[in-house]
Amino acid sequence: MSDSFTEEAHASQAAIDDVRWLQPRGSNQMGMSQFNERVVLQAVRLHGSMPKADLARLTNLSTQTISLIINRLLEEGLVSKRAPVRGKVGQPSVPIMLNPDGAFSIGIKIGRRSLDVLLVDFVGNTRERLSLSYPFPVPDTVFAQIASALNSMAVLLGPKLLPRLCGVGIAAPLGLGGWQNLLEMAPEQANAWDSIDIGQRVQAMTALPVEFAKDTAAACVAELVLGRGRSIKSFLYVFVDIFIGGGLVINSHLHGGLHGNAGAVGSLPLGMATAGARNPPGQLLGDASLFNLEQLFILAGLDPTAAHDGRALQEPFATHTTAWLDDAARAIALSINSATCLLDLEGVIIDGSFDRGLLDRLLDEVERALECYSWEGVARPQVLGGTVGSDARAIGGAFLPLYAHFAPDRDLFLK
Repeated sequence: MSDSFTEEAHASQAAIDDVRWLQPRGSNQMGMSQFNERVVLQAVRLHGSMPKADLARLTNLSTQTISLIINRLLEEGLVSKRAPVRGKVGQPSVPIMLNPDGAFSIGIKIGRRSLDVLLVDFVGNTRERLSLSYPFPVPDTVFAQIASALNSMAVLLGPKLLPRLCGVGIAAPLGLGGWQNLLEMAPEQANAWDSIDIGQRVQAMTALPVEFAKDTAAACVAELVLGRGRSIKSFLYVFVDIFIGGGLVINSHLHGGLHGNAGAVGSLPLGMATAGARNPPGQLLGDASLFNLEQLFILAGLDPTAAHDGRALQEPFATHTTAWLDDAARAIALSINSATCLLDLEGVIIDGSFDRGLLDRLLDEVERALECYSWEGVARPQVLGGTVGSDARAIGGAFLPLYAHFAPDRDLFLK
């Protein structure tokens, strides 16, 4: 299908249990069958395909309980069997894997420059993408395109798979009208989003359950579930987009904070406030966002969209990109040093909506900038590149209903 919002159809109804993530550990007590099913599904998702015996050891469930659970999951179409593994003593083992067609979810990213709607399967693969670019998100246009996209996804799934569509997850900035002066938006454009409950507007379009998360927190969820979050338990997540933002993971759980802004690195100050000064010190957002790189290109008479693709590292763009990298890396390094002193981080993961080559350059520059700081009294964290990329926000949104429906603990994503 093309990246246009055209086809229309009726979406099916679905209901989910509000149950969420836990590291896989089950119980053999009576009345726990559904919980244990979710524990097994989570174990396979986190650790990959494995035979029943390994699942029993990992989840602390008996082999008999595991056999009963696997048989139910096979009947429900949520898992499937891989080819038997031979060559060892005794019967060949049969690894159990998630069935990609076992369930589906729709992830919606509403950004300041673009809208993405993804159809994601049970293992996290993107099956379909519908996108729309704009200079500014006009509410009526955005919601009309979302409604059309939901219908298009229903048509794509067809009668057989449509009942396996379990929900819709939305990722968007908490203040789409924020920073209007920086973006040179008219007040009426910026204020149009102030009275809109995005979740409610989308919920009115479908009988499917709808979840909402801050866009950078959703991107952090994608990295937590599909990327480096599998091996790093506590990390600061930094996502470089039009405006830089982030998320915070503590002990393998996304930490939202009182107002949902934990990990909001874009608001970190880059200097000390001075008594009597007219203006407060600048924020990380003002030095390390792709908006700044776009502005450098515009001032040079170049295409600003090159900030998001491989042209950024080619002349005549590369000279301006190098200048941006210097400013951005030093600002991010300051933020990493401050955050580490407060949180004792295991790692920092940096990703963004730009070319992977530019990510590699940014990581190198950040490492160099970190050398300028004293790490006496604190352990310097490892700095790693994210593995999901620009789609992290929409994919993270899609995982909200998937985990609500199939994971065992209520505490993976904090609203």
